Amino acid sequence: MPGERAAVGSSVEAVFREERGRLLASLVRRFGDLDLAEEVASEAIEAALVHWPTDGVPSRPGAWLLTTARRRAVDRLRRDRVLATRLAVLRAEAERADHAPPADADRDLPDDRLALFFTCAHPALAAQDRGALTLRFLAGLTTAEVARAFLVPPATMAQRLVRAKRKIRDARIPFRVPGDDELPGRLPTVLQAVYSVFTEGYAASSGPDLQRVDLAEEAIRLGRILRRLLPAEREVAGLLGLMLLVHARRDARTGPDGAMVLLDDQDRGRWDRPMIEEGRELVVVALTGPAPGPYGVQAAIAALHDEAADVASTDWPQVVALYDVLLSLLPSPVVALNRAAAVAMRDGPEAGLVLLDELADEPRLRGHHPYPAARADLLRRLGRYDEAAAAYRTALALVGTEPERVFLLRQLEAVTGRP
Repeated sequence: MPGERAAVGSSVEAVFREERGRLLASLVRRFGDLDLAEEVASEAIEAALVHWPTDGVPSRPGAWLLTTARRRAVDRLRRDRVLATRLAVLRAEAERADHAPPADADRDLPDDRLALFFTCAHPALAAQDRGALTLRFLAGLTTAEVARAFLVPPATMAQRLVRAKRKIRDARIPFRVPGDDELPGRLPTVLQAVYSVFTEGYAASSGPDLQRVDLAEEAIRLGRILRRLLPAEREVAGLLGLMLLVHARRDARTGPDGAMVLLDDQDRGRWDRPMIEEGRELVVVALTGPAPGPYGVQAAIAALHDEAADVASTDWPQVVALYDVLLSLLPSPVVALNRAAAVAMRDGPEAGLVLLDELADEPRLRGHHPYPAARADLLRRLGRYDEAAAAYRTALALVGTEPERVFLLRQLEAVTGRP
């Protein structure tokens, strides 16, 4: 029946979305090849779509998919002796470097997923390729979504992913968690990739929705895996705390009509208080000790917002002070933009506008719609409505999602006095 097949298709999609990281990681550990892992995982999904409508969804669908994928991989290796020989060499080298027991489909596989994180973030790969691989294989973004995150055409991203996978294969990059001496140099790339997934979920780059909650929650799940496996790393705690504190506001960020609602106007009673408390506890962990990292500082800023009863009672001097620290750790025009907005709340819109105008020639802000939107808001607050309208129009030309477009149109109508 079409309806039954559609329901089964939804079940398969839900299972694969939940299991994709561990499925791919287990397959890569077993066979040492990302291409092969991707192909047989897809074939397992196709097999599920054939068998589950008649046989029923198995009680352990993830294990079913993994077993099916492994069988397909073995069949392919039997047919392709060249591939089998190459993978045998890779497997032998991996076993010499890592004596971990083989993955078991019956148990949770966080270690395998962590190893896949670090494979994708290996220093032998180009910096832009590391992030792209992690988004593609750990977060499950499509090639088009990864391309959008990196602001390149999908065809370019597809070529980049192929090149990166070839590099992993040809350089025989091991599939393992790095040792203590390697970890500090490779962990920041992993954290940045997870945060990139979260930011695409929190503020989608394009489309009909402001948020992609599934991506944000996927990033939080990945952050929890990293936190469980690397409990001594304070920046892991900082990243997870930051994501929780920001995601706690998800239900209040859009109105009944789907339009964006700014922090000033959000119903804070709709914020997720248990998530906020968990995030605040992680902030304490992230900031306990010398030299806090950028994720810990950003989490502390988010906590100040979440703790305040309203915008007026937010501790803006402390927010600005934390942005000063963040700017020293992470010099960036985007951080400077956020700091200018905080200064405007502390010292008034004129002070914030001066700082924003100093950023006018920053190349990274030219296509970044929050910059003209922030200028427009400060100009509106100063009563400079014609200039505000021009800035809103600039932001509208750059905005990617429909809820943000609707919000900016309403702001533009307010300052021009006409629909």
